[in-house]
Amino acid sequence: MSHSRQSENRWTELRYGIVVLLLLVLGGFIVFTMLRIAYVEKGAWLAIAEKEKAKLPNSLIYPERGNIYASDGRLMATSFPLYSLYVDFRSKKDIDSISFLQIPLVKPKGAVPTEKQLAESRRNGVDSLAFYLSRKFGKDEGRLRGELMAAFRRRDGSFPITDRPVSYFDMKEVKSFPFFRLGQFKSGLIAVETVKRDNPYLSLAQRTIGDIYAGRDTAGYSRGSAGLELQYDSLLRGEAGLQKRQRVGGGWIDGIIREAVRGMDIRTTIDLDVQFIAEKALRRMMVATEAEAGSVMLMDVKTGEVRAISNMGLVSAGVYAETRNYAVRDMIEPGSIFKVASVIVALEDTVCSPDDWVDTGKGVFRYHGSDITDHNRDRGGNGVITVEEAIIRSSNIGISKVIIKAYERNPGKFVEGLYRLGLTEDLRLEIPGAGRPVIRMPNRTNWYPLALPYMSFGYETEMPPIYMLTFYNAIANDGRMMRPFFVKEIMREGKVIRSNKPEVMRESVCSARTLRLVRKMLLGVVEDEHGTGRFAYSPLVRIAGKTGSAQIGEHGTYRRNVLNVSFAGYFPADNPEYSVITVIRRPKRRASGGDAGAGIVKEIAEGIYLSRSFADLRKLKVDSQAVRLPGVKAGNANATLEVLKALKIRSDHKDVASAWAFAAREEEGIRLADLQMGDGLMPKLLGMGAKDAVYLLESLGMRVRLSGRGYVATQSVQPGQRIAKGQIITLTFK
Repeated sequence: MSHSRQSENRWTELRYGIVVLLLLVLGGFIVFTMLRIAYVEKGAWLAIAEKEKAKLPNSLIYPERGNIYASDGRLMATSFPLYSLYVDFRSKKDIDSISFLQIPLVKPKGAVPTEKQLAESRRNGVDSLAFYLSRKFGKDEGRLRGELMAAFRRRDGSFPITDRPVSYFDMKEVKSFPFFRLGQFKSGLIAVETVKRDNPYLSLAQRTIGDIYAGRDTAGYSRGSAGLELQYDSLLRGEAGLQKRQRVGGGWIDGIIREAVRGMDIRTTIDLDVQFIAEKALRRMMVATEAEAGSVMLMDVKTGEVRAISNMGLVSAGVYAETRNYAVRDMIEPGSIFKVASVIVALEDTVCSPDDWVDTGKGVFRYHGSDITDHNRDRGGNGVITVEEAIIRSSNIGISKVIIKAYERNPGKFVEGLYRLGLTEDLRLEIPGAGRPVIRMPNRTNWYPLALPYMSFGYETEMPPIYMLTFYNAIANDGRMMRPFFVKEIMREGKVIRSNKPEVMRESVCSARTLRLVRKMLLGVVEDEHGTGRFAYSPLVRIAGKTGSAQIGEHGTYRRNVLNVSFAGYFPADNPEYSVITVIRRPKRRASGGDAGAGIVKEIAEGIYLSRSFADLRKLKVDSQAVRLPGVKAGNANATLEVLKALKIRSDHKDVASAWAFAAREEEGIRLADLQMGDGLMPKLLGMGAKDAVYLLESLGMRVRLSGRGYVATQSVQPGQRIAKGQIITLTFK
């Protein structure tokens, strides 16, 4: 037994030794292989890895475009993605199980399902898909089903799901619909991203803010196409990131190679309150005169910051929109607002004084075979007037005679004087495509004898309105010429990266004496009984400026009734805060700078003044026509009762049992009544405000589209009709 036990122990030890030896050999082989791969074959394996990586190209991470803000931080332009949805029915992958509508087929693998089988599918079938799509986008379900089946049969490579791009949330919802929830590679659903630039304040300064191209370029950027969007595109667009799809643990993940960097934000100099007042005044006058186009622009006198800029063009009968940046790009002959520059040159050269007499006759002056006329020639002209009165009455003859007498033998001296005023200075505007002034110079091929008198009252010279505004701003600013600018700050994540400071272009455009005399003339244009700008007179705010009318040249000739009418000036006249210019192009109804142009400026000046005026309502007299009880919108009952209680207005609410109520004015107060709400039925929303209407409908699962402002006037789904979740309703407000 002892010998047998010893033999067994030796055999066990031998086997144990063999196992240990094998493990040591295996371990040694593993270590040897690891060292060989790590050091000897490292280069070859890395090359293979790079080759495999190259099979999966990097994809872009789109950067978010920066926002554009008004001077007070209100949002003027922001971006959000939209998606165009298509289906590619050309896929050949396992069509018996994953092609259109995943139908269990009895045919061999790879066979194409029949039309009958497609029509009879239930879980992910064409009927289910058509139902969801029709409910989502308001299309006819039967027609959708037929279009989907037809597109599948012809293997359409880009069948459109929607007529227009949809939001990110709509796109995600569509991806959850029957068939589409199988994923892009099985269903063929393709979402093509475009970028929508939204302007919360719609047309306000739209051409100045600019726009972007809808799609992204090959580098993944949204690109500016006009205005500040184009000028500051390199800052707004950000930096695209990179990602690589990698296989990890049997699945695929997107590994970030480089993060996308959001674009910078810019804060403009635009004052939205002033902008709204200016645009409203311009639009009203454009409609009244049936003009072809027009613009208005306001600058801060001390800094040169552009506070408002509106450009309107006729798009259809009585309808105007921002079509072109006329204030910055339009090359026009300034007309009579240019007379002030001519007088300043003459006063600075001491060739005249404001009290010098000029004989303008009966409104017609013959010079070098052509007639120079005044606007009142049909009424006998101005007769003998002073130089100051020539500005106040806007006499072409008066100004041209002064300039002819002083510079006829040396017209170059007059033009040099205009250059001294800074009229041709490069403003380095931030708007791409901005125009530059063109002022004739003697001893060149484009000079002729009539050029001198015509230039004196604003012809034979072309420039964008912003250049004349800059000149008048200098007059208002004690002679100091400021460079106009539109962007105040560049920001990243709320931190200011760069600030644009006010820039003085010329310390003085003329002497203090000349400036004082000219400012007196500009005040007389508005306040003198013979002034052409009497329509700008306001008892609320003193306005100074100059009217202008210029015939528009067509085919080498000027037509008397084809005009640009304008007004340039500043307010308040005693302590100027704003400079302003407005130009109305080709009004069909009779108009001049003295009525249309001056009228716009008056409305703007008074609007700004009143927006800053506050009165103690308790000290105001009671208006005999005042409404004693306010109009109350339908809406949340508790909120309405709380407001009525705070205003100490009597209310009758005994009939209110639900959260929503209608309101009606009665002799003794406001009566509230329940809003009738049926289960699954459309409530009556007439008279309700937008906030409450949207909240109520969305709580019912509906999608709401709004049009107009005020109270709900019409609803596309009538009260009492049955409704479904996801259904779209349009509300019109008045």
